[in-house]
Amino acid sequence: MTKARLLRLSVVLVSVFMILLIIVYWDNVGTAHFYLHTSFSRPRSPGAITAGEDWEALPDVDEFLAKLLSSSLKQNTSVPRKTEQLLVQGSNKPVVSNLEENVRGYDWSTHKDRNSLDQEKLQVERQRTLREFCANSSFTFPTKERSFDDIPNYELNHLIVDDRHGVIYCYVPKVACTNWKRVMIVLSESLLDQGVPYRNPLDIPREHVHNTSTHLTFNKFWRRYGKFSRHLMKIKLKKYTKFLFVRDPFVRLISAFRSKFELENEDFYRRFAIPMLKLYSNHTNLPTSVSEAFGAGLKVSFSDFIQYLLDPRTEKMAPFNEHWRQVYRLCHPCQIDYDFIGKLETLDEDAAYLLQLLKVDRLLRFPPSYRNRTASSWEDNWFAKIPLAWRQQLYKLYEADFVLFGYPKPENLLKD
Repeated sequence: MTKARLLRLSVVLVSVFMILLIIVYWDNVGTAHFYLHTSFSRPRSPGAITAGEDWEALPDVDEFLAKLLSSSLKQNTSVPRKTEQLLVQGSNKPVVSNLEENVRGYDWSTHKDRNSLDQEKLQVERQRTLREFCANSSFTFPTKERSFDDIPNYELNHLIVDDRHGVIYCYVPKVACTNWKRVMIVLSESLLDQGVPYRNPLDIPREHVHNTSTHLTFNKFWRRYGKFSRHLMKIKLKKYTKFLFVRDPFVRLISAFRSKFELENEDFYRRFAIPMLKLYSNHTNLPTSVSEAFGAGLKVSFSDFIQYLLDPRTEKMAPFNEHWRQVYRLCHPCQIDYDFIGKLETLDEDAAYLLQLLKVDRLLRFPPSYRNRTASSWEDNWFAKIPLAWRQQLYKLYEADFVLFGYPKPENLLKD
């Protein structure tokens, strides 16, 4: 009799312990926030490749945890309301204090004269194109066939997570990523200014925006959650709203070249410009500083840059820098089923629609676009002196980005 009672008592204690463990574990990893964000539905193709398809049993677990954590959720939901009240009070036209932002210049126009886009249909079309080519066995490119679990941890550092609103953003350099990172900082309240979270994205200095310690990324899950990392990634990929913004691949390359090699950038001069000038322009005894080099008229040409990209030695030494690395390598669109695909070419409309879908449009507005944004019409001039064979090789290098995201093949650059 005593043994039976002890057995029953042990079962009860173990059950209580497991429930407490689940509560603590799920609260730490942000499950409470799963119910705070707003997902928006969209058609799914039967062949869609989704990172979270192994977790179809999750709704039952979620239902149990929702009841278990109901009191905790009530407390958490009050925080965003306070935040919302604070952010709505912010200026509709943020004051630009950063010198670099002033130099770049902003377009504050409302673009009311533009034809309104049918955003819902646009998203359906973009996602359909992406899913079809991901499922098309005749269209191949490196890493396409691997699973999400096969992606190395260091390749997941472009996925920024906002647990407060249930959002995952894959940032692509040279595609308005500075301002989207600012938006993620405001939403997640991951950075304070004199003890108060930033309210206007443009108030956040660029050096803080690109500081890797500022953002919670998938790459950091390993240090924070250990062996549970992949499990948590899949749960959040299933539950959260995932988005990215892309750009015409060749125009993105031009933009990267302009910002990193036409402006004085000490780091890029030492890491990339010096090797390019030595390898492709036969320069020796180069200055050690970028200011000296520019003063002497020593600058990397666009032709040098293209040679560097096409040189097989480049990838053998190290993976492409993120500013010219292909989007499919940064964001893994065939392994992650993105809910929203924005484009820089329609940035203002796409950004406004996305913030509305996320139901955060009352909290902030997306910063205005630059007046001097690199234009697609510049491609002919930039590539005029690039040999045809190089242009064709370059297209093959970035073909997956053109095809997956619906950018037309630049036939005028690929023929005599």
